[in-house]
Amino acid sequence: MTNPKQKAEKAAAEAVEQVSPSAEVQEEIQEQIEESPVEEEAKSPHDEMMSHAERAYAAYMEAERQVARAYRENELQVAKSHKKANQQIQKDYDEAVAQALKLREEALARAIKARDEAQQKAEVIFNQAKEQADNELEGTVAQATQGRQENLAKAWKVRDDTIDQAWYIYSKMTK
Repeated sequence: MTNPKQKAEKAAAEAVEQVSPSAEVQEEIQEQIEESPVEEEAKSPHDEMMSHAERAYAAYMEAERQVARAYRENELQVAKSHKKANQQIQKDYDEAVAQALKLREEALARAIKARDEAQQKAEVIFNQAKEQADNELEGTVAQATQGRQENLAKAWKVRDDTIDQAWYIYSKMTK
């Protein structure tokens, strides 16, 4: 693939070749120059050919300058586009990071709230369970105390009855 500068050089070279006379034509021109008197106003074919070649060369040089100018302009546009793309990429990145941080903060706030609510519920459940256990303990202790009292009372009654019976038997034997 050829670049525009090479194309312009090739076109200028072709133009010069088209303008350049062949060896036979150059000999004819040389003979005519030698035979004809020099007139200042009349231009010889050689002068015309040179003039044409100079114009072709000037056109080539102008085309080369335009190509160079176009390359510079393209380079500036590419640099500008690249800079703009980098800025957009950075902006998108910054927005994504900011959004991620915002989402993180919201998630943390929800998690902290859920943790606090769970701790409060656990505290309530713990207190209810403790109160229920305390109530059951008191009831069990009260029942056990009552059972103990009753059993002690029965045991004392049996003891007293046994002692009374023993004295009764002893007193009958001693009489």
